[in-house]
Amino acid sequence: MTYPKRLSLLALMVLAGCTSQPKKDLPERRPADVKAQIAQLLPAKVSDRQGWSNDIFAAFNGQGLDPSVSNLCSVIAVTDQESTFSADATVAGLPKIAWGEIDRRAAKLHIPSFVVRTALMINSPNGKSYTARLDNVRSEKELSAIFDDFINMVPMGQTLFGNLNPIHTGGPMQVSIAFAEAHAKGYPWPVDGSIRREVFTRRGGVWFGTMHLLGYPANYSRQIYRFADFNAGWYASRNAAFQAAVSRLSGIKLTLDGDLILYGSDQAGSTELAVRTLKSRLDMSDRAIRSALEKGQSIEFEKTDLWQQVFALADKNAGGRQPREMLPGIKLESPKITRNLTTAWFAQRVNGRYQSCLARGK
Repeated sequence: MTYPKRLSLLALMVLAGCTSQPKKDLPERRPADVKAQIAQLLPAKVSDRQGWSNDIFAAFNGQGLDPSVSNLCSVIAVTDQESTFSADATVAGLPKIAWGEIDRRAAKLHIPSFVVRTALMINSPNGKSYTARLDNVRSEKELSAIFDDFINMVPMGQTLFGNLNPIHTGGPMQVSIAFAEAHAKGYPWPVDGSIRREVFTRRGGVWFGTMHLLGYPANYSRQIYRFADFNAGWYASRNAAFQAAVSRLSGIKLTLDGDLILYGSDQAGSTELAVRTLKSRLDMSDRAIRSALEKGQSIEFEKTDLWQQVFALADKNAGGRQPREMLPGIKLESPKITRNLTTAWFAQRVNGRYQSCLARGK
C-alpha cells in the first residue's frame, strides 16, 4: 500500500479541507500572513516557531496545497503525535532495539552472535567503533546513519542487510522513506547525499510528510480518515469501507485493512476472492473485477462499475446507505511499540491534537 456543521468561516474552511482536491487555484495570500497563521496554530511548547512555520509554509507553497486551517492543523497534529515537534526525536531503549534487529538478522542467517559482535568492534568512518555507536544511539537519524555506514563499509553489513537499511520511517512526521524516494521529484532543496538523509531533516520530513498526508484527492467527510491513511496508506479508509460492504454481501469475514489485492502478486487475495463470489450479481468477470481492484490506490476506484454496484447492492441489502469511509482495523507493528495499538488508535490520537489546533485558530 504502499485517506456537526457550524455556519462560521472556520467551519467552512475545515469542511473544504476534508473533501476538496488538494491542488487547486487559490486566492493569493501573502507568505507572511500564512506563516503568522501557522505560528498561531502551533502548540505552545514549540520552541523554534519561526523555523517550523517556514518549513510548513514551504511544503504547502511548493506543493500547491491549500493552507486552510484544516490542512495546516492536520500537518501540525501529525507532527505533534509523531515527534512532539522534535526534528531528531530521541527514542527510549533504541540501543536494545538496534541490537535486537541485528541479532534477529544474524539468527535468521545462522551467524553466531560473537561473530557479529567481533565484526562490529572495528572503527566506523567517524572514528568510533560500531559497537560504541550502537550502544549510545539515541535517535533514528543516528541509527540510520550507523546502518548506512555498516552496510557500505563492512562485509558483514552486506551479509545481514543486503543494500536495505532497516530503518523504514523517519523525521518529524515519521514518513516512509520509500514513499519519499518515490516522490522526490520537485523536492526544492539540494539533496544532502540521499533522500533518506533529507527525510531526517526538519524541512525534508515536513515536505514529504505533508505530501503523504495531503498530496492526494479524497472524498472524506472528516480529516480523521486522512490520519488513518497516513498510517495505513493512501485510500485505506475508503477501501476498508468497501471491504466491509463486500463482507456483508458475501458473508465472508474480511480483515478491513484497505488492501484490495495482493500487491506484487498475480494471485487473488481474500478481498478479491470474496468479490468473485458476487460476480453473478455484479455481472462482472474475474478479469474485470481484478482490473477495478487494481485502481484501489487511486481516486479512480470510486468511478468503477465494481465500486458503484457493490455499494448499490450493500445499500439495498442494509436498507440504507452504507459507510463509504471507515477506520481500518490494522494492528501497529514496530519494535518501538510495546502496547497493543491500532491504526484507529493512531487516527483518534491525531484527531484529538487536530481538534486542539482548530481551537487555537478560533
